[in-house]
Amino acid sequence: MKKSIISIFAAATLLTASSCSESFLDENNKSNPTQDSYFQNATQAQTFVNGIYTNLRANTSGDGIGYGESPWINLELLVGHASTNSQSNFNLGVINHTTGTENPGFYSYWQGFYEGIANANVAISRIPQIDMNDTQKSNLMGQAHFLRAYYYFFLTRLFGDIPLVTQPVDPTDDSQLRPQRANKEEIYELIVNDLTAAENSSIPDVDRTGRASKGAVKSLLANVYLTMAGYPLNKGAEYYQLAAAKAAEVTTQGDAWYPLFSNLEFLHDRPNKNLGEFILQVQYLGGVAENNITQMIIPYNSSISRHGDEYGSLVPRREFVNSYEAGDKRSAERGFFFTSAPRAKNGTGTITFPPALYKYWLEASSGVNGDLTPDINFTLIRMPEVYLIHAEAENEVNGPTDAAYASLNKVRQRAGLAPLSGLSQSQFREAVWRERYHELCYENKAYFDIQRTRKAYNLAANSFVDLIGYRNESGTTWTEKYLLLPIPQRELQANPNLAPNNPGW
Repeated sequence: MKKSIISIFAAATLLTASSCSESFLDENNKSNPTQDSYFQNATQAQTFVNGIYTNLRANTSGDGIGYGESPWINLELLVGHASTNSQSNFNLGVINHTTGTENPGFYSYWQGFYEGIANANVAISRIPQIDMNDTQKSNLMGQAHFLRAYYYFFLTRLFGDIPLVTQPVDPTDDSQLRPQRANKEEIYELIVNDLTAAENSSIPDVDRTGRASKGAVKSLLANVYLTMAGYPLNKGAEYYQLAAAKAAEVTTQGDAWYPLFSNLEFLHDRPNKNLGEFILQVQYLGGVAENNITQMIIPYNSSISRHGDEYGSLVPRREFVNSYEAGDKRSAERGFFFTSAPRAKNGTGTITFPPALYKYWLEASSGVNGDLTPDINFTLIRMPEVYLIHAEAENEVNGPTDAAYASLNKVRQRAGLAPLSGLSQSQFREAVWRERYHELCYENKAYFDIQRTRKAYNLAANSFVDLIGYRNESGTTWTEKYLLLPIPQRELQANPNLAPNNPGW
């Protein structure tokens, strides 16, 4: 049974769900210790911090996997640039903006990320008391602060004003177990403070194991500042400047830190996990933790994979695929999409189908000779996003400068497109937004772009229009209600202090 935030924080305080083996990806709980007996040495502290990363998998987990449901899919279906062939009524409700407070994908984010916050709180509270090497202690504290910031940033964008809990709770204190919702300004203050603490820690500039790095911290902080500049906080020019400066700390490192892949295939294979342009990924490993995302994007019952289930949960709309410029490598066959594949079961030959998302296809697992081990990583931050954050923020502060063009055209160049020049500030702004949709498609960026810009990408007109009242490609008209997700019903029942729910819910 899924846990409420009440049981999550109580469990984290007692440390009942936090022990794992020394392997970064091994989730086997080998003991059930208390805090007093557990936080005794550096090895235990490292093991505990490793465990905080596992909650990132809430992105692709959920109660309804067998029906083709997944949290990341929910966020994409809300936008209107994808449809579904799965049998999930929840997915259809998200597309039509008729879903309710019992949506399992929404709850998976809430439950999984608050569990990560609870465990980060324990780490941040207890690690300073351990007698251990100062550099290692600083590193572990930096990772914990980064992860707590990531979880809170994601949750407050989804749910708005949410409980702000920063210490292990006393399970006997009802007021701690049933916190009230904090103002989003307070939440963003904590996020910035946590990321600043992580930036000042001893974590490395770049990490190729899947853990937090200075590059990840700076990239996330740039995204936070960009978000704060727009809706709903509307902090404007000062925060665009902060976003531009922080993103530049990464983009000026360029290929030395995160070189863009020369081959788009490298975005979804095993050998390049955590390498190249990947700044932060959710970790999966065959036999330890597997990722069903590949099955979710395979065309429904198409027989192009050896998997028993081919869900067709997320199907890119043809209008979106057609919105790319002519000659764009990303929209070419087996760029980000594909329309044919060899039959992998029930015969031979080639199967054709409407555009499907090749971006998450794992040939080594799902292809004709696949090993049925779906362990593709799920990407949270890539270098192209940082280039585009820098380009957008720089343009907002100073117009389309040479530096802004350099960042934008870096992404376009890899896509095989001609560099842009001679644009007005408003034209450049829309060029960046368009590039974000095309480069970062189906990576859970579009919904958050809609929130902070209050603009929708009209695919037919290839332009951006006011969001509220816009009828998207799925035939759904945007309302204020869907600018936030609802506080899950089971949480409202467990904690009346969360009421009232978000507007319209």
